[in-house]
Amino acid sequence: MASYESFAEVYDELMDEVPYGEWASRILELLRQFGIEDGLVLELGCGTGRMMQRLEEAGYDMIGVDSSEDMLRVAKETTSDSCLCLLQDMREFELYGTVAAVVSVCDSLNYITEEEDLIKVFRLVNNYLDPGGIFIFDINTEHKYRDVIGDTVIAEDRDDVSFIWYNEYDETEHRNYIDLSVVVREPDDRYRKFCETHVQTGYRTDQIRDLIRESGLIYLGAYDGYTGHPAREDSERVVFLAREQGKTLT
Repeated sequence: MASYESFAEVYDELMDEVPYGEWASRILELLRQFGIEDGLVLELGCGTGRMMQRLEEAGYDMIGVDSSEDMLRVAKETTSDSCLCLLQDMREFELYGTVAAVVSVCDSLNYITEEEDLIKVFRLVNNYLDPGGIFIFDINTEHKYRDVIGDTVIAEDRDDVSFIWYNEYDETEHRNYIDLSVVVREPDDRYRKFCETHVQTGYRTDQIRDLIRESGLIYLGAYDGYTGHPAREDSERVVFLAREQGKTLT
């Protein structure tokens, strides 16, 4: 789970093509569809806070959980002082009370590489959701890791930062390995290089559906990314929707 330790400072610059606005619009649509117009919302794997910022602007009180201290430092600069950022492993996260909804975007849950750990996360989500609360999250599919990005090298050279992304997918382990080398130009025109390794698991849509149900959550559906259309066999990113089960209103 230890990732993004050095990458945090350049993450937003290199991920500037991520359509957070489009994703936020779909998440807001789903929240309002289930009558969640305001209240507390938790983001798991909140990173630099770009999604929290958008949901906060839409009127929600945000809590962010991430295991990277550096990412949370950036998130605190991105969001308002009322946003609570917690340095926690999402497999063991703790809150003081329940929340109206939980979200997780940008394949954060693919970093939970073992099924038993993913079920732990789902059970914790069910525990900390209000009665009838909603869980919205996305994953990169096994199809994307195996058939789309597979064994590739991605390189990009910009004025202040350059990177080389070595991607390798192990079909036996269902693991996607990323070796990332980044060179950053400092304000004094010196250059600094750092390297990180990231490991993610490629999950199938039916596999996630079954894990949701096994955890106690109510499975509501799976979508082709943030389009609102049903997930397909060739979907590269799938958005899942689940609901709390087990608590009653008093």
